[in-house]
Amino acid sequence: MAAKANIIIDQGTDFSTTLTIRDTAGAILNLTDYTAAAQLRKHYTSQTATNFTIEFESPRSAGQLTIKLDRLLTANLEAGRYVYDLEITDTSANTKSRLIEGIATVTPQVTFTEGV
Repeated sequence: MAAKANIIIDQGTDFSTTLTIRDTAGAILNLTDYTAAAQLRKHYTSQTATNFTIEFESPRSAGQLTIKLDRLLTANLEAGRYVYDLEITDTSANTKSRLIEGIATVTPQVTFTEGV
């Protein structure tokens, strides 16, 4: 079962959050054989998705990954409520798990600057 976590994304800015992944016993999960994917959508059935960039922190045995959206992507998101989730795949066991899901609120940008 996925953990629930709501996030706030400021429109027009870089967003990132780092997660430490643990197994069901609470031990840090070695992410050496894992891939990951995360998406943001206006609603669960929306055909349009924004993909988060995912970076595994080094060493992967530390169980940390970071999800990111750059400011060019967030600038093009309408302010409002979205849904998101993060899934990981264990490539050695060919299993997929949803780690986290929740509501993402995009807050509107007020200050617009060129080339920044």
